[in-house]
Amino acid sequence: MGRAISRRWPWLAAASALAVLPHLPGLSTNFGRSLLSQMGIAALFALSYNVLLGQTGLLSFGHAVYFGLGGYVAMHLLRAVDGGLPVPVPLVPLAGALGGLFFGVLFGSVTTRRAHTVFALISLGIGELVYAATLMLPSFFGGEEGITANRSRGPRLFGLTFAPQIEVYFVIAAWVLLSAALLHRFTRTPVGRMCNAVRDNPERAEFVGYNTQRIRFIAFCVAATFAGLAGGLHALNYEIVASEAVSPARSGNVILMAFCGGTGNFIGPVLGAAVITWLQVSLSDYTSAWLLYLGIFFLALVLFAPGGLSAIVLSQAALLRTRAAGALLKGYSMALLPVMAMAAGAAMLIEMPYRMSTQPELGTRMRLFGHHWDAATPWPWLLALALIGAGLWLLRRAWPVVVAARQLGARSRD
Repeated sequence: MGRAISRRWPWLAAASALAVLPHLPGLSTNFGRSLLSQMGIAALFALSYNVLLGQTGLLSFGHAVYFGLGGYVAMHLLRAVDGGLPVPVPLVPLAGALGGLFFGVLFGSVTTRRAHTVFALISLGIGELVYAATLMLPSFFGGEEGITANRSRGPRLFGLTFAPQIEVYFVIAAWVLLSAALLHRFTRTPVGRMCNAVRDNPERAEFVGYNTQRIRFIAFCVAATFAGLAGGLHALNYEIVASEAVSPARSGNVILMAFCGGTGNFIGPVLGAAVITWLQVSLSDYTSAWLLYLGIFFLALVLFAPGGLSAIVLSQAALLRTRAAGALLKGYSMALLPVMAMAAGAAMLIEMPYRMSTQPELGTRMRLFGHHWDAATPWPWLLALALIGAGLWLLRRAWPVVVAARQLGARSRD
């Protein structure tokens, strides 16, 4: 009984969090609930991609194909529901999953014949082909405008119209939680274990009698199915699907989520999807240079934390459970102010030239951190350099405390 509870408590905690989040201050608005819905869709999309990259070692540059095509199939079903087809609206995303599976079987039978670089290039070619087809086949894809439907016209389920964002959020949350549980279970199956073997040593897996192409094909179909389900949820949430859903930018976005969160564990893509979605949705409200910040964030992770955000969180959580927790917290608190000073200085050096080069018509005066600055004078530039220099000097003094605490924690764990 105790072991069963220990296995299930993370899922119970996740379900409780999903139920509580849309009612918290700051997230109880339509914007907050829409942001949570987007995070859930992105998390499922990233988890499906991790079946390819993290589990099987297949780098795909066209995973948005199955997300977008699943969204188109779900949208056509939703249009039929608008026309009187008696299908409950919460079941519409299943059509996306079936669409993803169909196209996964169709394209996967070709792409999985090869691995490594050849697989990546074939996936890129298929992605470009499907993206071009969205403009060539307007009867299915709707051309540049895409296709739309109204989720509130379907049959009511328990009195729900699914017009309010909160109702759609709970549909998305239920599907994401169920899909995450199924994908986690897949990693524990013999096929899921063989995906790891094909990733780590395909020659040995083939030597002991396993068909590596078949394993890649199964993983590809599973990934395409859940990507299609994510696309179906996207269709239900936005009530429109356009060519952007199958675009190379969408494929690149899911790669960014997977790498930023970390492909070495199951929680990594979820964390990466939440962070990247928040940056894309919220950071753009504060600065027009948000893409530059996103690129810097990604480069910093690749250079200094190649395991992703999840590796950082898990390693620090393990250290905080040791007797070095107090010393570690002290070191981090000492390093917090210098890091904030360096970040503020760097932000000033980014915002001032970016504003002057991209929006010269607005002049040189701008508002940063609650104060007005004139970039035409030397003082804000000198202040930014001073913040970076002072922060770097203070960080060098605080860093030995952090290193000593981490070494003590490592010895405690051993």
